[in-house]
Amino acid sequence: MENGDIPENANEHCPGPQSETAGKSDSCAGCPNQEACATAPKGPDPDLVAIAERMSTVKHKILVLSGKGGVGKSTFSAQLSFALAGMDHQVGLMDIDICGPSIPKMLGLEGQEIHQSNLGWSPVYVEDNLGVMSIGFMLPNSDDAVIWRGPRKNGLIKQFLKDVYWGEIDYLVVDAPPGTSDEHISIVQYLLPTGIDGAIIVTTPQEVSLIDVRKEVSFCKKVGVPVLGVVENMSGLSQPLKDVKFMKLATETGSSINVTEDVIACLRENAPELLDIVACSEVFDSSGGGAERMCREMGVPFLGKVPLDPQLCKAAEQGKSCFEDTECLISAPALKSIIQKVVPATVMTE
Repeated sequence: MENGDIPENANEHCPGPQSETAGKSDSCAGCPNQEACATAPKGPDPDLVAIAERMSTVKHKILVLSGKGGVGKSTFSAQLSFALAGMDHQVGLMDIDICGPSIPKMLGLEGQEIHQSNLGWSPVYVEDNLGVMSIGFMLPNSDDAVIWRGPRKNGLIKQFLKDVYWGEIDYLVVDAPPGTSDEHISIVQYLLPTGIDGAIIVTTPQEVSLIDVRKEVSFCKKVGVPVLGVVENMSGLSQPLKDVKFMKLATETGSSINVTEDVIACLRENAPELLDIVACSEVFDSSGGGAERMCREMGVPFLGKVPLDPQLCKAAEQGKSCFEDTECLISAPALKSIIQKVVPATVMTE
């Protein structure tokens, strides 16, 4: 338990050996370290001092959160980092989704490894002004499952914060796992004393996703992290008509016949101007008002909507910036508009 580290054999939700409730909290019941923690002398965690020193060179810190998985949180984190770097900011992206690290893929950094220098762990760089840190760089096989309990996850997050040398950077974007678990408690506990600009929460429009987003907003309010705003992702499918696949349903068999070539040929001959029209359809039910209504009810900013865009999905798969993709004409402007609201919000915290 040296330096206040949480032992690997500790119970879930361990408050930490240096906590005032160490050995006394309800979560300590039955822990093999309970007696040692209860009687050990308490004092400031020296690792928090090391974290404060590391973070002293980081101007702004943004958490990217979601209530559920699969809503596009990591895609947003990646594109936010690309956009900030494209504005000539020095940017770091830290992936603390320890059991599901997708950031290396989305930044085009699969197969890269962490290197150590006399200054600490070096981030893996996409560009000179965009560095990335993830457990994905530490796995011998990207398909290996990370089966860790809370204390070990917390230990890695602490190590990322105190041992990674970012240098002088303008933004540190933290991609967190979905929900409100140990990782969220740890990152807030370690970063809040150094100053967190706020959190961006990503959701999809349907109520089943918004239920958990409300919990995410509640979490932020309880721990004192400002909510910079909510992003409604996958807000309808938007696609140029020329890229739509047309199918004719055979009602008797339930199978479909691809008639795309015939439809496109007909349009090209009779109404070619229609081929440049964007077709939109609702993928998720937003009859309850979606994220915008929820934000009004909860008193948090609504940053905007991002449509479900196949080109954005392709950019994420290829580890590229959608802002440099000439085919990404639908989602890139929506993301740019949202990010232009985020930057002034962080500048106001200086």
